[in-house]
Amino acid sequence: MNYKNIKLKSLAVKTLFAGTLFLSACDNGFEEMNTNPNAYTTPVIGSLFSTSIIKTAGDGDNNTLYANDKLSGCFVQYFSSLNPWQWTGDKYLYKQDYNKGLFETAYSSELKETAQIISLVKDNPEMSNHYAVARIWRVFILHRVTDMYGDIPYSQAGLGYIDATYKPAYDSQDQIYASMLAELEESAQALDPAKPTFGSADFLYNGDAAKWKRFAFSMMLRLGMRLTNADVAMAETWVKKAIAGGVMQSNDDIARLVHTGGSANNWNVNSYLLQGGEGVPPSAQGKGYSKLSKTFIDYLKTTADPRLPFYATLWQGNADASKLPQTSAPAVQKGLPSGYDYTTIKDLIPNWTDDMQAEFSEININTIAALAAPTIFQSYSEVSLLLAEAALRGWTSDNVKTRYENAVKASMEIQSIYPGGVTITPAAITAYLTANPYKTGTMEEQMKQIHNQFWASSFMNNIEVYANWRRTGYPQLTPTNYPGNETGGVIPRRLRYPESEASLNREAYSAAVAKQGPDLFTTRVWWDK
Repeated sequence: MNYKNIKLKSLAVKTLFAGTLFLSACDNGFEEMNTNPNAYTTPVIGSLFSTSIIKTAGDGDNNTLYANDKLSGCFVQYFSSLNPWQWTGDKYLYKQDYNKGLFETAYSSELKETAQIISLVKDNPEMSNHYAVARIWRVFILHRVTDMYGDIPYSQAGLGYIDATYKPAYDSQDQIYASMLAELEESAQALDPAKPTFGSADFLYNGDAAKWKRFAFSMMLRLGMRLTNADVAMAETWVKKAIAGGVMQSNDDIARLVHTGGSANNWNVNSYLLQGGEGVPPSAQGKGYSKLSKTFIDYLKTTADPRLPFYATLWQGNADASKLPQTSAPAVQKGLPSGYDYTTIKDLIPNWTDDMQAEFSEININTIAALAAPTIFQSYSEVSLLLAEAALRGWTSDNVKTRYENAVKASMEIQSIYPGGVTITPAAITAYLTANPYKTGTMEEQMKQIHNQFWASSFMNNIEVYANWRRTGYPQLTPTNYPGNETGGVIPRRLRYPESEASLNREAYSAAVAKQGPDLFTTRVWWDK
């Protein structure tokens, strides 16, 4: 199932793609636009940028359902399934379409317009903000790819649209991270509130240069902290730079794309696909392929987490929202154990019948997986938890407990921007923090508490949670060992390169494998020590 065809029905999106097609078809247009920006550049690059944001939020299954849910979401035990052909992630099985989806979509779709914008405006001083924002967005697109695969084309990424570089070289991940961090720093410093921006074509911040600067430094914080096991001195340097530059201060600063539920042209693509035949369609009456994992549900129930009704429901609530008060109640939630299929589950649960699937919790499609749920690229809650870790490491004078509690509050309060009418009162937040207080202890004990909260707070930003789990080891997950799995019963550490890379870009692919290690799920990327 692919959402792209639905989106293309939109006149607005057709208009955006028209600008893209115009640029792609006319090489001479690049030179003309660079010398005559008043005639064409501003409207065209606005359309290009809007298109890139939309595509990055969801361009079909490949960069949503496959990478975010069926793989990353299963690896960190948010999701589980009894169907080993449609949901492979909790069983560590290889399926080519799922594995290659993010890689191919990033280069063929997400990056295309951004690369064109950078080429168009980089030498125009009056469009320096457009250049800076496009570079920040390019880092966002490619950091997910390198985190999932390791060494990737970076310095030559997207040049196929500009100068016919169709077989880009792979950069090593240490070089990529150095480049990404430098680009974020340069771009953040270059942003000038007195100069024009993308304006209303900027679907994240509506052209607010100050908010883009905070996003750039918040991304720098994310990437800097990623390096703690690979190069702690480098990590400390960049984390301190990010904090000094100014990261997100509240939920008002989050990087998000707003969706609406009334029109198929602006649905949240990930939610749409989860509600379809491969996820939790209400018509399946609880027998859909996707369930919430026992690991996740048990943790939320044990800590009496008030986000549980926002995350989970039994199928009847997905079929009829009026039943949600009963079907999303914490007491009735039950997670499905990971790593089983329709046959092997009988070894775990005696007298199992397929009808019993309906007793297990599904993601709530009225709230966090609603068609109008926002796509959140980076949250203030994440930033606050990383600031808590920075304070724990002694890199700031912040109070760790305060930063931790700010993160919890932000995660719970952000539910007000989602549909479904689920809100958590200040009293409920206080009760949760009282029952689950931040406890000082050893470094590892505090890291565990911070990053267990990262996991609990960041559901549906699963690609990022998977990266953070590989770095920190939290939450402490018990791997599955499904027969015939690809890893020998350990959670994958990366995705394999698309098979097409070995044939169409063989020289670069072979060099990357020789340097990084075998092209397997178990080979660790550079920062994953």
